Amino acid sequence: MRSIWLVFTGLLGALGLGYHLSQPPAPAALTQRAAAGAAGPSAPTAPRPGPAPTRADSLVRFALAQQGTAYCYAGTSPRTGFDCSGFVQYVFGHFGVATPHSTALLIGVGRPVARAQAQPGDLVVFAGTAPGSTTPGHAGIVISALGEVPLRFVHASSARRASGVKVSAVEGSGYETRFLGVRRVL
Repeated sequence: MRSIWLVFTGLLGALGLGYHLSQPPAPAALTQRAAAGAAGPSAPTAPRPGPAPTRADSLVRFALAQQGTAYCYAGTSPRTGFDCSGFVQYVFGHFGVATPHSTALLIGVGRPVARAQAQPGDLVVFAGTAPGSTTPGHAGIVISALGEVPLRFVHASSARRASGVKVSAVEGSGYETRFLGVRRVL
């Protein structure tokens, strides 16, 4: 298997080198002008790339890609399904961040953050569904931008209607009364 990967890597390298060699060189006048710092208005400018995605952006994209995965009690895999803490564990684990497979323990992970300061990639933890419960019983991953209301999160829901990995909002939902806190892990 290792030799197959070595051959594959070598082929990719050769393709990259072939592409680089097939590109025409920059005109000498443009190269000289750019080197001298005197590029005039007629000189073409390369588009500036946007900001590089952060680790939190990548984590949120990966989490959202799991939408539609079935709910499965104690589940930790997209093949078999997720429960809420299994989903959090799977997503963060994909980025090398260990989290417990227990919502009761997720409330102690990372550091607390005010709800108004929640940002993409933070954990959001809720009480269980029993009336008056203050014990952590559900968790998800914030996808809303800093200061965005409603605070939206992706999670593995066991709801009778539309269970599985989905996006929900805190405000204007049953989650608002069950809200316990936001935790910054990254």
